[in-house]
Amino acid sequence: MKLPKPLLITGLLIFAAIVSYALFFKKKVTSNEIIHTVKKGNFNVLIVTTGELRSKINTKITAPSGLTQMGIYQVKIAALVPEGTTVKQGEFVGSLDNSDLASKINEQRLNIDKINAEIKTATLDTMLDLRVLRDEIVNLKYDLRQKTLEKEQSKYEAPAEIKKIELDYERAERSLRQKEESYLTKQVQAQTKLQIMGSDLAQLQMRMDNLNKLMGQLTIMAPKAGMVIYERNWNGQKKTVGAQIEMWNSSIATLPDLTQMEILTYVNEVDVQKIKVGLRADISLDAAPEKKLLGVVKSVANIGEEKPNSDAKVFEVLIDVLTSDDMLRPAMTTSCKILAEKYEDGPQIPLDAIYSTPKTSYVFLNDGRGLVKQEVKVHTVNETSALISNGLKEGDRIYLSLPSDTSDLKFVALSQKNEKVPRQLQTIDTTFVRKMKQQAAAQNQPQPTPH
Repeated sequence: MKLPKPLLITGLLIFAAIVSYALFFKKKVTSNEIIHTVKKGNFNVLIVTTGELRSKINTKITAPSGLTQMGIYQVKIAALVPEGTTVKQGEFVGSLDNSDLASKINEQRLNIDKINAEIKTATLDTMLDLRVLRDEIVNLKYDLRQKTLEKEQSKYEAPAEIKKIELDYERAERSLRQKEESYLTKQVQAQTKLQIMGSDLAQLQMRMDNLNKLMGQLTIMAPKAGMVIYERNWNGQKKTVGAQIEMWNSSIATLPDLTQMEILTYVNEVDVQKIKVGLRADISLDAAPEKKLLGVVKSVANIGEEKPNSDAKVFEVLIDVLTSDDMLRPAMTTSCKILAEKYEDGPQIPLDAIYSTPKTSYVFLNDGRGLVKQEVKVHTVNETSALISNGLKEGDRIYLSLPSDTSDLKFVALSQKNEKVPRQLQTIDTTFVRKMKQQAAAQNQPQPTPH
């Protein structure tokens, strides 16, 4: 039966519509791709790093510096309390080997005994010598007195005899004067010698006092309360009992103040531009993940350094721990989430939904009429999502995975009039920064400057 021409045309149109609908539905609607609805909300950019706890204030325990002055340049640790021991001020921490110092004390004692004996001998000799001189002076005085009498009686003698008596008198007078001068000289020499020896003895005694004082300092008592943490040698080994302490690196242990802690961490060169002094940091401990601590960035290094076995540059960042907790211990590993940026009520999408070319970024958008390549402008990103400033709005439906058929899709470019930069919120703790500046000014140090 031959159909009328109008009915045939109508049937063909219906068939074409059905085929087109089926093809469209298969390509655009019934596909198995995951679709995500764009939402708006606050957007946080977090820099996640790992770090290590340490005390801001460390009291060093060192070998006595006076050992170097005594010619002792290394000493062994004889005893040391176990690492991690909490001590009070004045309590025993450890002791150093005293054998070298004891030898020097014995040597010094012998030197003191020797000079004491020399002083005693010199004193006795001087006493004997001066006694002999005094006896000679007495005898010369008697002789001079006799010559004086002979001189007085010689006025009745012949001139030659008188001259001889006068010469004898002058000779006796000169001998007495010379002996008296010799006595005075001998006396001064003896006094000077004894003074020099006395000075030498005083120096030896002072050195002995210092040696005895150092001997007492070899028993190490805690200068303040704290937890004993062993120091390390140049090779990284801890200084324990039997370790040799060099005077150029005389530290033995430290007593960290556990009430004032900070975290040393490193941020890569890509993220460090976002780190500023005063940024909040949420901290968790690897040893106790349930504990949540609050911190704030206190300093950011201006110069990077290389990681071991890597060409990547990292920058040192110090985080001040504001939360007090008795569990905190030096060298604990921490996870830090630094709140670098915070935006208010901006459209955000998963990073997996964004595709890029060297010139642009785009998403696959179902605009209600079909699938298109929608250009987007990414304002910033965090670990999982991107904040969009142009190209999408709340409620838009985008593909999280690559659609099965992306051929011949329309590319929708951005419109400048649709751009809306999300409002950035304050993330810096201005009170903390102001406090740091005041402390730096009080200590006459350079003030921290946010990067």
